[in-house]
Amino acid sequence: MDATLQLMADSPAFFLSFVFIVSLMIGSFLNVVIYRLPVMMERSWKADFQAHFNTDEQNTQTDPFNLVKPDSTCPKCQHKIRAWENIPVISWLILRGKCSHCHNRISIRYPFVELFTALCSVWIAWHFGYSISALAGVLLTWLLIALIFIDIDSMLLPDQLTLPLLWMGLLFSIVNPSVTSIDSIIGASAGYLSLWSVYWVFKLLTGKEGMGYGDFKLLAALGAWIGWQYLPIVILLSSLVGAIIGISILTLQGKDKGQAIPFGPYLAIAGWLTLLYGDWIAAQYWQWVR
Repeated sequence: MDATLQLMADSPAFFLSFVFIVSLMIGSFLNVVIYRLPVMMERSWKADFQAHFNTDEQNTQTDPFNLVKPDSTCPKCQHKIRAWENIPVISWLILRGKCSHCHNRISIRYPFVELFTALCSVWIAWHFGYSISALAGVLLTWLLIALIFIDIDSMLLPDQLTLPLLWMGLLFSIVNPSVTSIDSIIGASAGYLSLWSVYWVFKLLTGKEGMGYGDFKLLAALGAWIGWQYLPIVILLSSLVGAIIGISILTLQGKDKGQAIPFGPYLAIAGWLTLLYGDWIAAQYWQWVR
């Protein structure tokens, strides 16, 4: 183990290759998290509802369903995915995007998430180099990718991910060379309260809910990672990109303008970019406004 760590410290190429391979495997696991965690949450809510109100409806889901069980299967023919069929990206290419048993199409999003996770992680590792900041940034990247796709699929930002992300950011501030613990704590508080305030102002004026509490928690987590000074950049970037993409989607797909659009992905992307290039973005902004 010590020899591997020393090799990563001495060889940037080996370090980046190591991050790429590990992140590919993590990306495969994130596909499981993205699909199963919302289902687990829904089942938990139903069970809590039935227990609280003593309903006569019986829970028919007796088999375990978590991030480990049941084993991955083809959704059409229930063919159990074998080890060689579950190699990130490579298996999808070998199988030509089809189930080996029934030839049902396998969504291209699975290898995309795996490759996207690996590339973003390598980007972080290259930017920070072999350091504690790189390790923390890679962990942040993994959680943000899971949150992005869960929010796209189900309009949820699970506490199971946002709250650990928040505490990780606060704890990392103890050794973070860029963000002090005071800035991290203020960032987490300001991040939550800023969107919470917008939520209540919008609700009092319109009677509608403009966003969910998961967005508050995600911005609080990002504030813990980047510090309060960079929160305006995250809010401006996410709002700008969200407005452009949201209007484009509504226009191209012909959806109702009242259609809810997940805001979490824009917050996550803006926070990730700010972590890497916050100083540069701020400098470009001030140069432009002058």
